[in-house]
Amino acid sequence: MTEYSRLKTSPSAAVRATLDYPVIDTDVHTNDFTPALEDYIANYGGAKLVDELRKTEASRLNSKVGGKDWYQQTPEERQYNRTIRSPWWARVTRNTLDLATYTLPALLYERQAEQGSDYSVLFPNNVLAPTGASPENRQALQRAVNHYHADIYRKYSDRLTPVAGILMNTPQEAIEELEFAVKVLGLKVANIPGGVKRPIKAIAEKYPADKYSEIAKYASYIDFYGLDSEYDYDPFWAKAVELGVPITTHYGSQGWTGRSSISNYMNNHIGHFADGSQAFAKALFFGGVTKRFPQLRVAMLEGGSDWGAHVYIHLVDRFSKRNIKALQNYNPALTNSDELFELFERFGGEITQGYSLGKEELTKTVLGSSFSRHSRAPIGSELEDFAAAGIETIEDIRDRWVNSFFFGSESDDRTIAAAFNDKANPLGVKINAIYSSDVGHWDVPDLTSPLAESWDLVKEGVISEADFKSYVFANPYKFYTQANPDFFKGTAIESKVANIESSQVDKSLVVA
Repeated sequence: MTEYSRLKTSPSAAVRATLDYPVIDTDVHTNDFTPALEDYIANYGGAKLVDELRKTEASRLNSKVGGKDWYQQTPEERQYNRTIRSPWWARVTRNTLDLATYTLPALLYERQAEQGSDYSVLFPNNVLAPTGASPENRQALQRAVNHYHADIYRKYSDRLTPVAGILMNTPQEAIEELEFAVKVLGLKVANIPGGVKRPIKAIAEKYPADKYSEIAKYASYIDFYGLDSEYDYDPFWAKAVELGVPITTHYGSQGWTGRSSISNYMNNHIGHFADGSQAFAKALFFGGVTKRFPQLRVAMLEGGSDWGAHVYIHLVDRFSKRNIKALQNYNPALTNSDELFELFERFGGEITQGYSLGKEELTKTVLGSSFSRHSRAPIGSELEDFAAAGIETIEDIRDRWVNSFFFGSESDDRTIAAAFNDKANPLGVKINAIYSSDVGHWDVPDLTSPLAESWDLVKEGVISEADFKSYVFANPYKFYTQANPDFFKGTAIESKVANIESSQVDKSLVVA
């Protein structure tokens, strides 16, 4: 099938032809051509580094126990080891044209019009493969992976840009890789893991390193950088703002409590990106990162945007009930013992008959655990959950949640309606939902479908045409350009936005 005939049959191309604004796809996944990638790896560290890549890939894709993955184990072995169910084929394979498209930059570039997109941000499936690499090889491996992707997509930069994988094990390591990715490789979007698994020191110190490695998945915690971290990550956030780099993450929670079924992949999968991203975003919010760095722009992808509205609403609700002043409503020291005693004398005869309690003893009895639970009174700002975030009004919550965060919603996700529901969202705001087709993964069996599926939400009344424009153009444009005003300089988007602005000026002159 020729390029022209494919274009004619694409439902997304048909939708794009009706729009007077460009479409920005914030989430396209690509595959690597392994021999070429491994050549780059070898240039950085020889055969040893290539072996490290292969080892980390195998570990990431297969949950193995005793050398056997889930599919090799018997049901009894899975139960005994609690081996979490891994997916069966996570990428499109039957659609051979699409399979080649995700792997060949020139073909993806040619077919972008079929996808209905004007500009796409690419997330190579191996961009964070070095996550599980040994500390001595991790940085070199990540640098080589980023270098490969920067090189193969550079000639297509007017419409395609790959992200830079940035590992976050330490802020210094992250800063070094971000500077190299931006200043040397010319990359302009960072993709980070939303958390880093770390040992619980009280447990790890009881065991030698080799012994602890066996129990690490049961005796570890996740550091989300913004709250209760072992490191101060502010220098990294400052560097991202300085370099004008928008931060993205695809952070999931499969394997966490409630998402660790040994038999059902869908049980573990549904909602896991939202849960993982929520933990990451709340840590940045409550840790005051979005207060200290209001220019920082962070996008959480693949989890939908309804959870962004959900958390925003609950932040407002809980702040109204649990801010430092409102907490006094629950302070047992403020209970009026005289009034309580009088009320029990008047109305408590049936249940207090036979018991003789004085005022103070009665108060302690009624308060129960509220009175005796804690060993001491709080000190200083211990109870001020919203203090680090600098929240004094609900407008502050809006500024440090809604303005800072963007939420990748896939094309067929009807829950996007919550993001645009300004009647339910406090202060009448709309959450920053951004178009994330997820092309390249199993939920998109045909790359010509996503934009058309999103337009179906308009036809069905789930979102308005104005919301659709925000979703596929205005919000993504805002995400990238608020981080870096020159993000689209020299791209296909630059001229199209200029045409839109020129057209709007002309119309205003006509009206005048």
